[in-house]
Amino acid sequence: MSLKRWLPHPIFTLMLTVIWLFLVNKPSFGHLLLGAFLSWGIMLLCRDFMFDVPRLRRPLKLCRYILMVLWDILVANLHVARLVLGPTRKLRPAFVEVPVCIDNEFLLGVLACILSLTPGTVSSGLSADHKTLLLHVLDVADGDDVVIAQVKSRYEAPLLEIFECSIS
Repeated sequence: MSLKRWLPHPIFTLMLTVIWLFLVNKPSFGHLLLGAFLSWGIMLLCRDFMFDVPRLRRPLKLCRYILMVLWDILVANLHVARLVLGPTRKLRPAFVEVPVCIDNEFLLGVLACILSLTPGTVSSGLSADHKTLLLHVLDVADGDDVVIAQVKSRYEAPLLEIFECSIS
C-alpha cells in the first residue's frame, strides 16, 4: 500500500497538529500525539473531498497577483460606493456568461472567489461542463465583451501562468 493512501495530505496533517497544540495551550508530548492522531484521522476521513491543488509554478508571480487582486478590491470598493451613492439610473446591472479555459476545480473555485470578493461582481453559477462561469456585474458600462476580456486577461490568464494545469 502506498504512503499517499495512509497519509493523504501530510502538510495539512502537520498544520492541523500545530493548530491543535495552539488550541490546547499546553504543549506536551501527549497533546502532540493526540493532535497528530486526530489530524491524521481527519485527513483520512476527508481525503475524498479534498481538491487536487495544482503545482505552483511561479511563486513570485503569485505574490504579485495577490497584490493586484487586493488593489482591484480597493478600487472596486470606491467605484461601487460612487455608483450606490449616486443616481440609480446610472446603474447597468447584467448577467454575463464568461467562458473559462481552466480545467482544475481548485482553480475554478479560486477564480470564482476572486470575482465574488471584488465588489460589483458576484459569481452566480458554473455550467455543468465547467466551461462557462455566470457573473452578475453591477455596472456593465461597455458591454459584455469588455467584462469577459477583462476577467480572462486580468484574472484567469495569470492563474494559468502561476499554476501547472491543463487548458481546455
